[in-house]
Amino acid sequence: MPRPRRSAPRPRPTAPDPEVGREVELEIGPVAHGGHCVARLDGRVVFVRHTLPGERVRARVTETGSRFWRADAVEVLEASPDRVPSAWPEAGPGGVGGGELAHVALPAQRRWKAAVLAEQLQRLAKLERDVEVEAAPGDDERGGLGYRTRVDLVADADGRAGMRRFRSHDVVPLDGMPLATEAVAALADAEGVWTRRWRPGARLELVAPADGADALLLVDEVPWRRGRGDTRPNARRSVTEAVRAGGAEHRYRVAADGFWQVHRAAPDLLAGAVLDGAGDLDGATVLDLYSGAGLFTVPLAAAVGGSGRVVAVEGDARAVKDARRNAHDLAQVELHLGAVDRVLADGDASGSDVGAADVVVLDPPRAGAGRSVVDAVAGRGPRRVVYVACDPAALARDVAYLAGHGYELTGLRAFDLFPMTHHVEAVAVLDR
Repeated sequence: MPRPRRSAPRPRPTAPDPEVGREVELEIGPVAHGGHCVARLDGRVVFVRHTLPGERVRARVTETGSRFWRADAVEVLEASPDRVPSAWPEAGPGGVGGGELAHVALPAQRRWKAAVLAEQLQRLAKLERDVEVEAAPGDDERGGLGYRTRVDLVADADGRAGMRRFRSHDVVPLDGMPLATEAVAALADAEGVWTRRWRPGARLELVAPADGADALLLVDEVPWRRGRGDTRPNARRSVTEAVRAGGAEHRYRVAADGFWQVHRAAPDLLAGAVLDGAGDLDGATVLDLYSGAGLFTVPLAAAVGGSGRVVAVEGDARAVKDARRNAHDLAQVELHLGAVDRVLADGDASGSDVGAADVVVLDPPRAGAGRSVVDAVAGRGPRRVVYVACDPAALARDVAYLAGHGYELTGLRAFDLFPMTHHVEAVAVLDR
């Protein structure tokens, strides 16, 4: 007779941490990577959001741990001269993520990001580098607002559109999004995004290209027009983007919920910086890694000319589909679908190898390229590497890896493409 199964023991409820919610007075030190500043409490490191170096604040502890604590500044006792009234109060203490520097004057936001990038390069790559973060055209006039051409929202338990609370699954309902472009804001108003009651948990994606045309709302991946979902198989799910780089305009068809730079000026700025960093490419072979829908592939193809070659590698099948459409008439472009590290090591699914390259351009995700990809890139023998980075720590780490292969950082530009947040985009040039 089989033994009766024992029921699994019930997990013991975790006792609430008595320190979480405690309010403490802190003297705020330097900025740190991640959108917070460093303070100390009884010798313990505390990462504090919604503050500035030199301030004295009352902060509420939000998390504790053996190595450090986290806290939100909830009252400013002595303010920094760089503090301004928040441009987005809903992103303040206890609010949504994505606006952690909304209380900081724009010039100071850029100094903040420059300091973080310089510190990461010094700490991880052992490089002393003066860094300037450049403003995108029009951002100062807009006060650092109205730049996002893509906004993702989620409906709360009552069906109201909002965003998730910082480091939480809780949804904070909103009645507007000040970082959105005028075209995205108009689309939200036209479709009643802020006033309609959606299915709880529904995901809303609002997309409007930089020129304001072709705006599109997706609700749980279904195109939404005039108050209802368009479930037709041929319903439009893509938008057209125009990018000026290298003295020419290039047009792209991109899946609305696929990856594309969110700042209205970012595609032009970054494509131009990549071409400038790469230098004379006439007749060259360029390896374009993490190539997405072809943002850099297309202008690189124009730069190498008919006698050159651009080999693009991307792991997302939908992005490669977009890239094939965007580069369909460019005979010098060769597209490979597959994870970058695997394609560099073993070729793509057909076994095709990408070969050697004169120049490598790479635009990895936030985690960076990593050692295996860097080693494989160096193994292709390029004279120059142009690295587009959205994370200072990952960039600095990979610059150090490239230095181990004899590459020297010869150029660096940084762009403030995410005002009101701690994020910064950089384009690094390395030569061997």
